[in-house]
Amino acid sequence: MSHAGRGRLKVYVGYAAGVGKTYRMLEEAQELRRKGVDIVIGYFEPHGRQETIAKTEGLESVPRRVIPYAGSRFEEMDTDAVLRRRPAVAIVDEFAHTNVPGSERLKRWQDVHALLEAGIDVLTTMNVQHLESLNDEVWHVTGIRVRETIPDWVVDEADEVVLVDLTPGALRNRLERGVIYAPDKAQRAMENFFTETNLAALREMAMRHTAHEVEDKLRTPPAPDSGGAPPRHERLLVCLTGRPASAILIRRGKRVADYLQGDCMAIHVAPPNPGATGPSTSSLGPPRPATTGTIPWLPVHLIWAQPARSWPTG
Repeated sequence: MSHAGRGRLKVYVGYAAGVGKTYRMLEEAQELRRKGVDIVIGYFEPHGRQETIAKTEGLESVPRRVIPYAGSRFEEMDTDAVLRRRPAVAIVDEFAHTNVPGSERLKRWQDVHALLEAGIDVLTTMNVQHLESLNDEVWHVTGIRVRETIPDWVVDEADEVVLVDLTPGALRNRLERGVIYAPDKAQRAMENFFTETNLAALREMAMRHTAHEVEDKLRTPPAPDSGGAPPRHERLLVCLTGRPASAILIRRGKRVADYLQGDCMAIHVAPPNPGATGPSTSSLGPPRPATTGTIPWLPVHLIWAQPARSWPTG
């Protein structure tokens, strides 16, 4: 939840392009404007969708920052300009976006955090497949590795998460009518990422994750003087090596621990050769989603025999 003096974050989550995330966000923006709230567009990606573009009418837009890179010119949100303008609410589309090299921050979610820290409320959008912990599941389901990811803790800290839903059949119908992409691109999309099977699986992920977010925010911790036995606290252990597959285990372990409302402990078994290094958990971002530690190399049966609380961490 929001801290005192910090802006509130509201995330509109969907399962694919074209379900209506940005449209819904702009509908709320227009309602806030009618109520007299000082709201501006920090960044909006139109994608040529006329119905969505029409929803920006009357909304003030902060000019983008132009950044030259590799012989071309790219436009990014001008975070400093938004901070100087200091609105009550800022609209920032595409939460998981990676900024072009030369930007002050690597990721757009980091720009959003700068706005929140300045006390500005933010409305933003993202698709569920950009969540770091779902990266492998999405790859197995769709055969496509999503490169732009966002740490789960960033979304977990949102004050409100709204699921924007549309049936796969209705979404494919929008594709066929050219509402989302131009006809040639729409046809390729329907034959690849936007198949009925892929969309149904992604929709289920979005529903499951949003339900978890809502449940987590509604959960009330028991009063300390309520009496009775303390609730059971789950602990999940992930045993890692230096193999690339360890990254998959970290993401999966973190997600399971979140659903269990428990702790996740990642242990790296140091190999006999001192020059080898363990897998990184840095992509999941701070605050660290799992306690980490390293123990000397031991046979597997001895590793599992040690009580977890005896292992060093940090």
